[in-house]
Amino acid sequence: MTLTTTPFGMWATAAEVLRGVDLGGRRMIVTGGSSGLGVETVRALAGAGAEVTIATRNPAAADALVKEVPGTRAVALDLADLASVRAFCEAWSGPLDTLVANAGVMMLPTRQVTAEGWEAQLATNYLGHFALAVGLRDALRRAERPRVVAVSSGAQLREHFDFDDPQFERRPYDPFAAYAQSKTALVLFAVGISRRWAEYGIVANSCAPGWIHTNLTRHLDMATMQALGAMDEDGALLTPDHYKTPAQGAATTALLAASPLLDGVSGRHFEDNQEAEVVDGGPDPMAGVARWSVDPAAADRLWDLSLPVVRRRPSATG
Repeated sequence: MTLTTTPFGMWATAAEVLRGVDLGGRRMIVTGGSSGLGVETVRALAGAGAEVTIATRNPAAADALVKEVPGTRAVALDLADLASVRAFCEAWSGPLDTLVANAGVMMLPTRQVTAEGWEAQLATNYLGHFALAVGLRDALRRAERPRVVAVSSGAQLREHFDFDDPQFERRPYDPFAAYAQSKTALVLFAVGISRRWAEYGIVANSCAPGWIHTNLTRHLDMATMQALGAMDEDGALLTPDHYKTPAQGAATTALLAASPLLDGVSGRHFEDNQEAEVVDGGPDPMAGVARWSVDPAAADRLWDLSLPVVRRRPSATG
């Protein structure tokens, strides 16, 4: 399979990859759009003319962004609470051109579970987005060229999805393993949509933003940050050469969300604005997408695991 390429390098910004693109009349949702990469994604999409809904647990946190960027609004959404997801979907009206599954949590220090018994990182990063997409499927179908973007991470290279114990009920809880598994799930989520919703014209892809300083790392301890070369011995942040700015980190997301260069492309994983090579996952690879993350059988199995949870909610369909 030939990899999809674009003219944009790894240091391009979200605004640069959408330069000259007219998104007038397009309606988009960005989860977690009130901070970090989400802010830059919102700015780029709205800057190209899209009407952008910022879906966030605390809409007040987006007040400054809404005032700054025309064509935006903020709506409450708690991805860890399926009732909140259901309410968001029921309140949506009209077509939806693009859903950007951007929000997430990283390396919660202790195991937490939601009302459904799902480990909190898996529930927030993956299950909430799955429920959101399922609840908004018909809205996506009504758009002309609908897209779903799953913001994953290079962490998907490190952990396969453990179908035997996804909630860490029997194995010891490990903050990074739980995070990495949730990011693998997001890639499988995009693969699943590409397989099951192609008949509706819905495309889905995933991406890894790269290394960026955002509040996503707020749960990482000093020793971990120092091991990453991102903090000095006094606790001050350092910026290694391979780190991107938030605007650069949001570029691949914006590209997948709206660039005409990706029309019709589905079920692929991207990093640094290019389609990633499929590699064997494990401790060694530093780039690419793990074979287990794009495995069609695993995508189907994860879909079948998740859908009954969503179907318990009366507004959801498969």
